[in-house]
Amino acid sequence: MAYDLTKRLVIGLASSALFDLEESDRVFRSGGEQCYRNYQRENEKKPLAKGVAFPFIKRLLSLNKLSDENGALVEVILLSRNDPDTGLRVMNSIEHHKLNITRAVFLQGKSPLPYIPAFDIELFLSANPTDVSQAIRAGYPAGQVMKGKIKDDIHDLELRIAFDFDGVIIDDEAEQIFHKNKDLQKFHENESLKQDITHNPGPLNNFIQRLAHIQQIEHLEVSQNLKYKPILKTALVTARNAPSHTRAIKTLRKLGIEINEAFFLGGIEKNKVLEIIRPHIFFDDQINHLEKVANILPSVHIPFGVTNL
Repeated sequence: MAYDLTKRLVIGLASSALFDLEESDRVFRSGGEQCYRNYQRENEKKPLAKGVAFPFIKRLLSLNKLSDENGALVEVILLSRNDPDTGLRVMNSIEHHKLNITRAVFLQGKSPLPYIPAFDIELFLSANPTDVSQAIRAGYPAGQVMKGKIKDDIHDLELRIAFDFDGVIIDDEAEQIFHKNKDLQKFHENESLKQDITHNPGPLNNFIQRLAHIQQIEHLEVSQNLKYKPILKTALVTARNAPSHTRAIKTLRKLGIEINEAFFLGGIEKNKVLEIIRPHIFFDDQINHLEKVANILPSVHIPFGVTNL
């Protein structure tokens, strides 16, 4: 019987996003491929330390305690540039950390790009900027996990996901207008004029719609089980402010996307709000918005649109 991935949220994940591979990378850069192979074989029973995306992935997989008519809600697939032999350490580490990830692809240095549509992946995460940029240019949903020393509170069972709006949930149509004119007033005038016109989808549109479906499953569970405490919380953290907030809210409404909290900051630095929200992952298309938070919060750059030309 064929296993249908189209009915669930599928995350494609490079080992560089899930685990801390800095030491492994140093071995490769200083000693070359054979030295790297020997190092991974010698240490294949030594678990890798948690990486930036680990808290997000662990909590995302915890949502599989729920299900819908299609079964499990979430599938995470490892897409690794390792060969199967040296990749054994990654799989052993996955088992050690008790992550329910059973599907893996080992590509021996090749790009994972062709396999993103093959596995119906709705979000590909990697620390490799080239892989992510190529995926975005090909029209696939992808993000570069930024380096950072992230502390995970294992007693915090919620999963908080924060999104920028333009260039992430929607396309960069409005950002192009601002970029072209360098005029905030013209940006607001355009958004007010088009407030009833739904924005075109952005790179993570399908991903956030899958999250909205999971939130509906959680709402149903709460209605049937008063002891159940919802896991998933979403937040919008955008530089937009009034009056451009109206089109954003109406777009989310028309797309059926539920957002628990929204922050229309109008130029206030995002890090001040994000430090309070403490998301387990934050997506933004502008690298300057991520530089101040990447060291303390799991941050992902979406290299999409006019701000990344």
